[in-house]
Parts: sequence; structure tokens; C-alpha cells
Amino acid sequence: MGRAFEFRKARKMKRWANMSRTFTRIGKDIAISVKENGPHPESNAKLRAAIQNAKAANMPKENIERAIKKASEKDSANYKEVLFEGYAPHGIAVLVETATDNNNRTVANIRSYFNKYGGSLGTSGSVEFMFEHKCHFKVPSTGLDPEELELELIDFGAEEVFVEEESILIYATFENYGSIQKELENRKIEIISSAFERIPTITKKLSESEVADVEKLLEKLEEDDDVQNVYHTMEDGE
Repeated sequence: MGRAFEFRKARKMKRWANMSRTFTRIGKDIAISVKENGPHPESNAKLRAAIQNAKAANMPKENIERAIKKASEKDSANYKEVLFEGYAPHGIAVLVETATDNNNRTVANIRSYFNKYGGSLGTSGSVEFMFEHKCHFKVPSTGLDPEELELELIDFGAEEVFVEEESILIYATFENYGSIQKELENRKIEIISSAFERIPTITKKLSESEVADVEKLLEKLEEDDDVQNVYHTMEDGE
């Protein structure tokens, strides 16, 4: 198994544990998709993906429809995706993906978290190079051979394919998201969910007390309503 598998295993139980926060973040994904390419899933691949993720998270159908309708209104919020880079205590690099309708508020909040918890907010490009930008798709394992599927999808950019419980995960580079999504749809393979991830190319092992210092910052960042994802270079424990 490669780095993507280990990263997935370590993060599996950590992401979006709070259901209401999950719905809020998926709602923003839907809103951004609608603003960019319209409210019709059949002609909006990004919206199709957001709806798939909403269903995978058990988001009620009426919530999904409401989010699409709201985003279609002229006076609805325009969310901008902004990436923040910095360092947590003990030299741990941190990437923070946000979706905000008020950049000044978000910048002020993110900076305050880094300052309060012993970190420092960096400039664009200061730590992003330490992460590989990947995408992944989750599809049902029923009737599919993971090894055969991997061979068939290599030409479309697939890099890693592995089995997780009753599903198959397909990892690829960020740039190949569209080609793999299209090929899976052409093959009538159900996409349970899909997402983008930033996988650290190097990690740093910390002591128990140092981990606690870093976790304080990470938890505060995760709690912010404008934050979609937080990635770091701290080595995850077993």
C-alpha cells in the first residue's frame, strides 16, 4: 500500500465528526458548484460530486434541494475558496482550506488561531509544496475487481486503488479528477463519494506533549465555520 492508503487510514475517523458541521461544509460545496456552473447536476459535474458526497453523509434530500435553490438566488452568498499556509508549534506545516463570503473575517480569525496557539501564518507557497494534491473516488466493490479496475483506470490518471470495507477507493492527482469522474460515469459505476486531499510528502514525529500543543491549534481551526479542511505534516500515531 502507498502513501495515500496510510494517509486515509490515519485520517478516517478524524474528519468531519460533527454532523451539523459536515452539512454546513457540504452546503458550501453545493453553493460554490451552483454559482460556477449552474443548478443542473446533469450539466454540472462539480455539483454532481457535491450531491454524491451529501448523500454519502446522509444529508436529507430536502437539505440538498434547499441548498441548490438558495445558491441559485441572485442575492445568495458568494463563497470564495481561499488557502492558508502556516506553521503550528514544533515546526509542523499546516494547510487550511476555507470557503468564505467575508475574506477579512476569515483572515483575521485564522491568523488569531495561529498566534494564540504558538504557530505562525505564512505566505502563499510557504508550505503547500510539502503536500501532494490528490483526488479520490469511493465506489462499491460489488462486481468489481480492484486490480482490473486499477489497470483500466491507469490511462485516466489513477495511481492507487485499494479496498476499504465494502468499497473501493481510487486515488489520482488533482488534475485527473474530471477524467476519472467521466470514465466512471461512462462505465455506469456508481460514485458513492469523491473528494480532494492534500497528502504530506514528509511527516515529523513529535512527543506526546508536543502533539498536544499542535492538536490545540488544529482543533481550533477545524471548529471555524469558514474552514473546510485542515492538513498537516505531523506523523499520526497508531
